[in-house]
Amino acid sequence: MDATPAETTEPAFRTLGGLRFSKGHGTGNDFVLVADPDGVHTIDAGQVAALCDRHRGIGGDGLIRAVPSRYLSEGRELLLSSPEAEWFMDYRNGDGSLSEMCGNGVRVFVRFLRAEGLVDLPDGGALTIGTRGGVKTVVRTGDSYAVDMGPWEFIFPGDATAKAMDSLVTADGLEVPRPALSVSMGNPHTVVALAELSELEATRLYTAPKVDPVPANGTNVEFVVPAEPLVHNGIGTITMRVHERGVGETQSCGTGACAAAVAIRHWAGAEAPDSWQVNVPGGVVGVKFFAGAGGHEHVELSGPAVIVATGTLS
Repeated sequence: MDATPAETTEPAFRTLGGLRFSKGHGTGNDFVLVADPDGVHTIDAGQVAALCDRHRGIGGDGLIRAVPSRYLSEGRELLLSSPEAEWFMDYRNGDGSLSEMCGNGVRVFVRFLRAEGLVDLPDGGALTIGTRGGVKTVVRTGDSYAVDMGPWEFIFPGDATAKAMDSLVTADGLEVPRPALSVSMGNPHTVVALAELSELEATRLYTAPKVDPVPANGTNVEFVVPAEPLVHNGIGTITMRVHERGVGETQSCGTGACAAAVAIRHWAGAEAPDSWQVNVPGGVVGVKFFAGAGGHEHVELSGPAVIVATGTLS
């Protein structure tokens, strides 16, 4: 019997041959990054999914295209009120779907702009960028970056205020559905508090948790264990795992860390602190609440951003 020929299907990104890319991460949340200063590269959902495939592509939780805001309709709209937002973070999840925001991705995006020589951002300097979640300002402190994520809000504010929960989450490894709180950080999150680290470790995130009711555009789901004691030296500490929509479990989620801090602070009551340390599988990020413009409370996310490799698609 003749041997069966090996699979020879060309990867979906083969038409992108010659395109330069970098690989970067923020606390293990990793991305394929492409610079497109002339707005000429069209990378469709299938190509993104192929590039982010960890076995047959480069591998990543998502793909970020760095493109001047003027080349995108969303970017041009932001430029009307924020002309300083020259660069736009065109972000897709690992399955190719569009995403509004990515907190770790924003930091890595700015690090990438610096590495490519597209911006000059000295230590202590600030850069304003456009995203589908609005304009964001990123401040560099050495190898760390802090981003004003803007205001947070409850997705179901009536239930969040009256009952301190708005949905139930079912996940493999948890015996019964758990109450949760849904928070928007420009993208949707549903936060579940667990009592013990052993519960967190037992939760299986190979498949997406079921959320009822689920926010209109789907949701990311965070499982969080508060430290005991919760607050030490004025800083709250929590440990988190996350299932990201369109990706699966990731090593970190910046907007998810912010949403988790929002929920735990809400449950902890009026005496809860404004500064938080969030432990994720990929490291540690900081979350801070502060008064923003117009009386809205904003959230700042801080943490490292690393470029690990560069290359050219064959």
